[in-house]
Formats: sequence, structure tokens, C-alpha cells
Amino acid sequence: MRVKAEVDQPAEGRSESEPADAGAAPPETPQPEQAGHAAGHGYSPAKAEYTARLRRIEGQVRGLQRMVDEDKYCIDILTQVSAATRALQSVALGLLSDHLAHCVAQAVAEGGPAADEKIREATAAIARLVRS
Repeated sequence: MRVKAEVDQPAEGRSESEPADAGAAPPETPQPEQAGHAAGHGYSPAKAEYTARLRRIEGQVRGLQRMVDEDKYCIDILTQVSAATRALQSVALGLLSDHLAHCVAQAVAEGGPAADEKIREATAAIARLVRS
């Protein structure tokens, strides 16, 4: 039995050879006409998708803990760490895209100091993602 199968359980429509969330596109970014809602955040339209993806990642991390507890081969554990990292990066990029399309775009349209602040926040978030 391959160790990968212990951590990456195939989701519907995904073969066992594909790691969970590897190369998965972020949830669909809302179009400007959908993103203009006053309440909520940019990710609100895709909240259920983000929650489901984060639960899958949580399962991957629990699988990693189990692999360490069971003294699995180091390289197999590292492979799964890499898959979980890519999955988290994918979620982060989707959230960033949603934030830019909703929060930053709305602030820029309104102008003023709030727009400058949103741009500074987005720039800092991008810098954190690049460093990670």
C-alpha cells in the first residue's frame, strides 16, 4: 500500500494518483457585479468551497501526524508536507484574488485614504505570501 493513499483520499472526480488540491484552481472569483455586495468579504460567495478545501487540508495534516506516529519513511512524509503546502498556497492565492477583486477594487473606486490603506494591506499580504 502506498503511503500517499493514507493521506490523500481521492475526492469525487479525482484519481488516486492526483494529490489533493495539487494544481487546483482557486474557487471561482466573483465577477464585479457579484462582488459589489456591501456586507461580507470578497470570499463570501465561495465560502463553502473554501471551507471544504480547508477541511481536506486539515485531513492531510492529520494524516501527516499519523505518518510520523507510525514511523513512515521520511521522503513519503515530506512529499505529503509538500502537497499540503501547495494546497494552502492555492487557498491563499484564491483569497488574495477575491480580496483584490472585492475589497481593494471597492476602496479604489471610492478613493481617498481608505483606498491607500487597502493597497498597503494587499501589498503586505503579497509580500508575506512571497516570503513563505
